Amino acid sequence: MGIRKRLVGSYLLVILTTVITLEAILIAAVNYYYYHNIERTLVTQAELSASFYEQYFAEEDLEQQAERLLGGFSHHFAGQVQIIGSSGQLIQDTSGFRLGQNMTGFPDVRSAIAGFADTWRGQDLAWQEEVLAVSYPLVAKGQTAGAVRFITSLKQTKEAVRQIALIFIAVGLLVIAIVAAVGIVLSGTITKSITGLKRAAEKMADGDFSVRAEKPYKDELGALADTLNTMAGTIQRQEQLKNDFISSVSHELRTPLTSIKGWVVTLRANLWKGKVTLEEGLDIIESETDRLTELVDELLDFSKFGDGRMELSRSSLHLGEFLTNIGQQLRPRAARQGIELEVKVTEPLPVISADPNRLKQVMINLLDNALKFTGSGGSIVISASLAEGQVIIAVEDTGSGIPEQDLRKLPQKFYKGNHKMSGSGLGLSISEQIIQLHQGQLQIDSELGKGTKVTVYLPSGDAK
Repeated sequence: MGIRKRLVGSYLLVILTTVITLEAILIAAVNYYYYHNIERTLVTQAELSASFYEQYFAEEDLEQQAERLLGGFSHHFAGQVQIIGSSGQLIQDTSGFRLGQNMTGFPDVRSAIAGFADTWRGQDLAWQEEVLAVSYPLVAKGQTAGAVRFITSLKQTKEAVRQIALIFIAVGLLVIAIVAAVGIVLSGTITKSITGLKRAAEKMADGDFSVRAEKPYKDELGALADTLNTMAGTIQRQEQLKNDFISSVSHELRTPLTSIKGWVVTLRANLWKGKVTLEEGLDIIESETDRLTELVDELLDFSKFGDGRMELSRSSLHLGEFLTNIGQQLRPRAARQGIELEVKVTEPLPVISADPNRLKQVMINLLDNALKFTGSGGSIVISASLAEGQVIIAVEDTGSGIPEQDLRKLPQKFYKGNHKMSGSGLGLSISEQIIQLHQGQLQIDSELGKGTKVTVYLPSGDAK
């Protein structure tokens, strides 16, 4: 069963239960109101009649005064009035029938002769219709002399109750019909949104992430449409980044392999020319092999981070000495490029607990990027300081800077701001994850044409 049918069915079930319950209560209330009022009217009439008899006719014989009493009792009553003797015999009846009949077969008559007022509701055999009767004792000198009985037909009352019940039922059916129509319309608006989301999701499942789900209303389904569209946009961007990454890695692999292949061919052909050519070729082959190894290491690291297998091997690290050694390692390369590389550690830094190899990987990556994007005559400064319980390491260059639209995307996997530069696009992403494993944070600030500053924040807790 579809959602639309379930929604309409739920609406109908709720309203049907509510209408049936309310109508049952209302019909029962109307029925009680009519019959109770008739009964109270008869009881009141009987009480007045019995009181009148006791006050004015108690000294008289009931059978002798029965005709006069009947005229007085029925004067203001449109129904049937009966006067019954103490033995249960019918003395007088406004209908003129059944005089002399024994009435003790009726429970209300037996109660009245016994001295208690009572009512009876049942089928009158003479008139073949349902009636309500009230019998009340006639007391004379403290003893029950007989009973007066008021009888009224319930035919009109039953018809009135039936008409009211039919009106209630008709109104109930109208309400149910209106609710059903409204339910169909409302469920249509909901299922339309769901159908649109389903179609968009099916297209996305088929690989078409350019499709977007419609958002007709600002509700939970609208929020779901936004989430689905955001997910599609993210996947689309990731797919593009992945394709760029594959293209970049393919290029990165092709270049050193081509170089290695070329020099192998050259060395084979020109080995006899001398030692210089051999050494030069081997140096290049070694350099290109190192590039391939570095790229494979990055891919392996990325794989480990992706499935959570990366673990740190922590030890005590003297930060000042660590940064000085890195500066010394990369200063020759900076000098070859005409770049000034300076390490500024002006205050004593604590010994921290960190993975030296992974932290070195981060610093080498940051400095490699700085050297790539800083021209001859520029400068790179490595600095470290303490502030608010954190060690702050900064790598600041005077290079070309990063455009604002690329700045926030740099830590993303596969992203390369400048596609012409070599590299896999994984370096910054891996570096950020290494810093996060150290419970730290990596922040990039840059201004196009003025340079870039990468800041690493690490906990300054003493190594144990």
